[in-house]
Amino acid sequence: MSSEKREPLPSGTRLDYYKVHKLIGSGGFSLIYLGEEEDSHDEVAIKEYMPKRFGNRNEKGEIIFANEEAKDKFYRGLRLFFLEAKALAMLRHPNIVNVRNCFLDNETAYLVMDYQPGKNLGRYIKRRKGGLSTRFLMTVFPPLLDALELIHNAQHLHLDIKPGNIHIRPGGRPLLLDFGAVYHLSTEGKKKAQVITPGFSPIEQYRGISKVGPWTDIYAIGASMRTCIEGKPPPTAIERHAKDTMVPAVEAFGKRYPRHILQAIDHAMEIDPQKRIQSAALLLKQLNKDPAKSGARKAG
Repeated sequence: MSSEKREPLPSGTRLDYYKVHKLIGSGGFSLIYLGEEEDSHDEVAIKEYMPKRFGNRNEKGEIIFANEEAKDKFYRGLRLFFLEAKALAMLRHPNIVNVRNCFLDNETAYLVMDYQPGKNLGRYIKRRKGGLSTRFLMTVFPPLLDALELIHNAQHLHLDIKPGNIHIRPGGRPLLLDFGAVYHLSTEGKKKAQVITPGFSPIEQYRGISKVGPWTDIYAIGASMRTCIEGKPPPTAIERHAKDTMVPAVEAFGKRYPRHILQAIDHAMEIDPQKRIQSAALLLKQLNKDPAKSGARKAG
């Protein structure tokens, strides 16, 4: 496992107009630093493309590769990281992390984002062991669905929605993070490295990219909502496809949560993509359904 340990940039490193303070996070394809914009002194988050499977850094700061294949994969991924960052910089939404800059340096690429205080939803669920309130669900997920509608309208898919990629700011205001797996619906037939997160990725993500669509992200939102309630990820889509033993949310949690919210979660998590809620707007509509109104006909 030691070969997978990536050397972070030392504190004080200067990159473009920014100064690195410290490492604050990491993912399979990146390292994330807290930094500062030197002109404004604003705190920023700096995401460095540094996939642990394909490259590492030596003591001189140069990127080293195990072999030519690893080098080739690194540079293919680098190109995608840079192109996607540029596309994402055009998405402006209060619940999507704001991209300030993207540049090449140090033989790799960097994405600079606004730094936002708050907590990671994945860690928060673990600490609370699930059981998050209806109010919490309805504070966090409707704004995320609004953001997702914008992403889908711009012909992108996120493809890696999970509690670990949702940041909760003070007051419960959510931010959708980590667009490392983002997919452009216009790039038909061009496969790219697939990101699979067991429990959150639906069946079509395991089978290749041709059948993915907005409904793919909808499954991941439903699975994230269920995790907030249950405290653990759902079974994998592969397991569910072979034999679905997952008790519907309506049955499992009906005593503690409104029925229309649980129905929305179940509908979002249908194994068959065609039976699933097809868009963020439709899922939002189902979550916002007023049970009192739907139960009573118009009274004049």
